Amino acid sequence: MTVLLLLIPLALAFGGLSLAAFLWALRNGQYDDMEGAEHRVLDDD
Repeated sequence: MTVLLLLIPLALAFGGLSLAAFLWALRNGQYDDMEGAEHRVLDDD
């Protein structure tokens, strides 16, 4: 039962860090051009 006192805050902290990383990626434009990369691979300049 004492393990839960460690695991629950650890899981909440990990979830918070994951959310922060996702929001950082969203603000920095990581998801702006989802189809551009696949077209650039096929483009033969």
